[in-house]
Amino acid sequence: MCKTSRDWKELTANIGDYLAPSMAKDHPNLPVVKAEGCYYYGVDGKEYLDFTSGIAVENVGHRHPKVVQAIKDSADHLIHGPSGVIMYESILKFAEELQEILPGNLDNFFFGNSGTEAIEGALKLAKFVTERPYVISFTGGFHGRTIGALSVSTSKSKYRKNQQPSWLNYQLPYADPASCPEGEDPAEYFPKQLEKQAESLFNHQVDPEEVACMIVEPIMGEGGYVIPPASWLEKIREICDQHGILLIFDEVQTGFGRTGNWFASQTFGVTPDIMAVAKGIAAGMPLSATVASKELMDQWPMGAHATTFGGNPMACAAARASLSVIKEENLLENANAMGEHALSLLNELKDKHQMIKDVRGVGLLLGIEIEKPVTNQADGDLVMQILDGCLEKGVLFYLCGNAGEVVRMIPPLTVSKEQVEHGISILDDVIAELEGGLKDGDQ
Repeated sequence: MCKTSRDWKELTANIGDYLAPSMAKDHPNLPVVKAEGCYYYGVDGKEYLDFTSGIAVENVGHRHPKVVQAIKDSADHLIHGPSGVIMYESILKFAEELQEILPGNLDNFFFGNSGTEAIEGALKLAKFVTERPYVISFTGGFHGRTIGALSVSTSKSKYRKNQQPSWLNYQLPYADPASCPEGEDPAEYFPKQLEKQAESLFNHQVDPEEVACMIVEPIMGEGGYVIPPASWLEKIREICDQHGILLIFDEVQTGFGRTGNWFASQTFGVTPDIMAVAKGIAAGMPLSATVASKELMDQWPMGAHATTFGGNPMACAAARASLSVIKEENLLENANAMGEHALSLLNELKDKHQMIKDVRGVGLLLGIEIEKPVTNQADGDLVMQILDGCLEKGVLFYLCGNAGEVVRMIPPLTVSKEQVEHGISILDDVIAELEGGLKDGDQ
């Protein structure tokens, strides 16, 4: 038999023969044949409730009929369009529709294919316009894996091992409410701390007049689903304005309804100068955007940046359909309602299970932090056991955090109350079983 004619189910047993470890070794490599709404359908014939949304991508659910039809209609006319060489309706219509939902004066776009491309564009724009060399990011943040994006990413040191970026950048601490001293109000404590930290950085390491931009996730994603006080983001905005530094929000994971608003910048009431968006933008099609004001973009001339595939006509058609679905099906409202319900149920689990250290969330971006009972240490191994146990019972979660200690719950914005309750009940059962096993092991 020809090697290439083997059944693909057989190939999954030998993934490493075909895919690099960095692509093949993620969790759980679930073989699926179809996705629909909030579900994957496995080769094993089982239905899996998807609480990952393809890692915060399928905000309108898998294969929404309106999105599928938009892709088919586009394929009937135009599959590829090198924007600038040719021009087509979907990219311009999508840009026009994006202007209506973005905050402030963010109204001009450079389209790419991925989140890391959007970050690269944002960093290049900031450096070009300000003519300043340095960037400040925040410890624990994740912005992508290309060299520029990696240079401002510090969620895990292993991501930078043997490939340390050549750019010299600086980091400030991220505002993690869990680290707030007892008796202090996080909304007051962290802005004061940031002011002192920034002053020290500017006095001892880098003159603020050499800083092009600060880049921050308004909610820390891969680093652990950490939610800072709005006042801390306001202080970052204030410091940037004071020194002529451009503020970049990385909204790759938080955009397009994930937080219950179109963007987290609206949730927190802070508008950046530049925004990077991707993931939920086009319902699974590869698309991203570096976003800024026309005034800022006009200072970034032709040739300073470019793309061959960015703003693909089929992807833009899918993105237009996705925006329409979010509006027509009131998915921002559903994200808020289902997020509040899920957070309430998760807090009940926290009171019930010693293994759950913390639960936190905004909209349908929810994190469950796990620690080992007795030792109270972050435990990524326990998280993997939780993920495996939930998967066996038909629910797919994912992980994040520096030690992999946080279970992410990021279902499609279309998720129902019944699906939320079912998924969390499975989580409850699995944690109860694990805690029972730990007690038995201690005896």
